[in-house]
Order: sequence, then C-alpha cells, then structure tokens
Amino acid sequence: MFELNKTLTFQGFLLLWKEIREFLITLGNIGCDFSRVVVHLLKMKINLKEVIEQSKRFAYDSLPISLTIVGMTAAIIAMQLAPELAKQGGADYTGMLSALVMVRELAVVMSGFAIISMVGSSFASEIASMSVTEQISAMKVLRVDPVEYLIVPRFLAGFLFMPVVFIISAFFGLICAGAVSHYCADLSILNYITSMWHGLYVRDIFIAILKSAVFGGTIALISCSCGYATRGGAKEVGLATTKAVVWSFLAIAVWDFIFAAMFYL
Repeated sequence: MFELNKTLTFQGFLLLWKEIREFLITLGNIGCDFSRVVVHLLKMKINLKEVIEQSKRFAYDSLPISLTIVGMTAAIIAMQLAPELAKQGGADYTGMLSALVMVRELAVVMSGFAIISMVGSSFASEIASMSVTEQISAMKVLRVDPVEYLIVPRFLAGFLFMPVVFIISAFFGLICAGAVSHYCADLSILNYITSMWHGLYVRDIFIAILKSAVFGGTIALISCSCGYATRGGAKEVGLATTKAVVWSFLAIAVWDFIFAAMFYL
C-alpha cells in the first residue's frame, strides 16, 4: 500500500512548511515584543540604571572590534582604490569616494556586523539562559516586568548608542583610508581632506546616523526577542543565539536596502 507520508516529496513539503511556520512565529514574536517596548516607552516605564549598564556594553565593549573591522576594511579598499585612481589622473577624488563609501555604507554596516557578533549574540544567550532556567518566571512571580527590565533597556541602548559607535568608526576608517592613500598613491593629506567634501553632504551624515540608530534598535530587539521566546534546555539556548545572529544579519540587509531606496534611488 502506498504511504504518502514516506515519500521524499511529502517530506520536502513538510520541511518547507516547518521552516515557514518557524519564520512566521519568530516574526510574530519580534512584532509583539516591539509593540510591548513601544507601550513601555510611551508610558515612560524605563529602568535608567539598566539602560546605562547596557549602553556601556553597546558603546564601549563593542568599540574595539568595530574599529578594527572598519579600519581594516577601509585600508583594504583604499589600498586598491587609490593607486588605480592615481593611474587615471583621478587621485584627487580618492577622499571623496572614500568618504561616500565609508559614511553611506561601510562604517554603519560593518559596525552593525561587529555588534551583532559581540553584543547581539550575548543578549540572546543571556536572556535565553534566564528563560530556560525559569529566572524570567521568577521575575513575573515577584511582579517584575521582564520586558521593562530586560528588553526595553537593551533596545534603548542599541537605538541611542549605535550612532556613537558609527561616528567613531567612520572617523577612524577615514583616517585609515587617508593614511593608506598617502602611502600607496603619494596623495597629500590636504588633498585627501579637501576632496572628502566634494561629494559628501551633511544630509548623508544625518541619514547614516538615522540608519545606525535603526540598526542598533533592530539588533537589540531581535536578539532579546529570540532569547525571550526560548524554551527547553542548553541546546535551545544555542539555537536561539544562532537564530538571533542570522535574523539580525538579515534585518540589517533589509533595512539597508530600504534606506537606499528611500534616500538615494
């Protein structure tokens, strides 16, 4: 007798439905947690002490890795860009192109990736561990709102201090690109600084700051939501951390596309 549930086609559809269902559940959890965060913010239910503590993790602990990634990437791009522009007689445009790439895309995206790897994953694993060990349930018994205590401070820290990380990283990246351009293409520092403002406008800086704030809030929200929804044991903690990282990378790519379409299309 033919058994449909044992065919490869059925198993494939079953696996596809499982992935779609998991995607929709995760998306729904993130949306619900975001609505709770907004309600708490509107009611001004904010734990300032916890916000300051999480801000330190976001702006201070993640800064070295962000500077390293952005600085090295900027140096690599300048190493390849400056000599080619010099050959074509366009060395004076090196600063402009470096500034456009750094401010519009490179600094904010690379900083976001660094923060996901270091801060976002720690948020997810920390809250997931609290969930599986029933610490969150204990907080509810003690009438402590887990959203107010755990998610809102991390969301605010990401939204407010990701721009700080971006600004410092962008400045450091421009310095690295200028130094490499001077070494590889014999471009004077004065020409590099002057050409930076030929194509870069204050509007670009404000857009990048807004983008970094959205990135920071999104990373914190997704990481906390994935951790908060975790049930089970140690294996589920690892899966939640992985899910938080993957979803955060995906969210940054989507947000980056939206900002590019809104402001530069």
